[in-house]
Amino acid sequence: MLIDEVSITIKAGNGGNGLVHFYRDRWRPKGGPDGGDGGDGGSVYFKAVSDISKLSQFRFQKRFEAENGDHGGKNQRTGHGGKDLVVEVPVGTLVTYDNGTQIEFTKVGQTELMAKGGKGGRGNYFFRSATNQTPQEAETGRQTLAKSLHLQLKLIADVGLIGLPNAGKTSLLNELSNADAKVGSYAFTTLEPNLGVTKGGLIIADIPGLIEGASQGKGLGFKFLKHIERTRLIIHCLSSESQNPQKDIEIIRQELSSFSSNLTNKKELLVITKVDLVSPDKLTKIKKETQAVSSTSVLNTDSIKKLSDLITKTNT
Repeated sequence: MLIDEVSITIKAGNGGNGLVHFYRDRWRPKGGPDGGDGGDGGSVYFKAVSDISKLSQFRFQKRFEAENGDHGGKNQRTGHGGKDLVVEVPVGTLVTYDNGTQIEFTKVGQTELMAKGGKGGRGNYFFRSATNQTPQEAETGRQTLAKSLHLQLKLIADVGLIGLPNAGKTSLLNELSNADAKVGSYAFTTLEPNLGVTKGGLIIADIPGLIEGASQGKGLGFKFLKHIERTRLIIHCLSSESQNPQKDIEIIRQELSSFSSNLTNKKELLVITKVDLVSPDKLTKIKKETQAVSSTSVLNTDSIKKLSDLITKTNT
């Protein structure tokens, strides 16, 4: 199951304490201060990756902490710094701090500092001076506070495939791209978005089947409607087997409009799918009724190529 929204807590490492210590041996009974500084605490970073399932790591683990810095040592030894923690998140993740600050991850490899490690305290060696040759003071390392974060994934894709359940979206995705998504001839086969990349480098997202009432929370559609918001082009898939093509189109468009007015302003290509299952006469009738710009069958490579060329042309 795709996890696309979660709340977690992160904490950078505390700084290590500085040390109060005086060097002494049989030859130098008053060797002087030599307490070292504490090490800096580790920081927490988020790094964007292309794996959309990465938020699943937060399903059971809700707290992530970097290492604390070690305390200062004798002989002016600085404590080891705490190891940084790098947490991978999917591209398209929007992170919101509890104070409202937001960071958005829009590119693979984008790395952001989410919580800075605490500074290590200074040891008494640092405080030595001509007038204070036996300093008894040292600093404690800076303690860091936990931060509450809300993570929301919105897929970043050039093209979004939408349509009622069993409209042939997943099959079309597999043909248009390098995806190898599971396909089945029943409603809600797709339980989470699938991604694929075309030969031309366009990212295509197969958005799970929408149904009437999805924008009000009915079915699976509401959970994934937000993933369409970032696509530049919508491919509206209409099955040639539909008993009422115009009604099917209106259902989807109404749900998009109800969810966000921005979705209605996006470029849309209406495509009739599964054309191998109907007669030429019925296909001609559907095209005339719906004003579809393309018709395809996964069994017809020419129709797939024509649609692919159309998608590329529309996105340029």
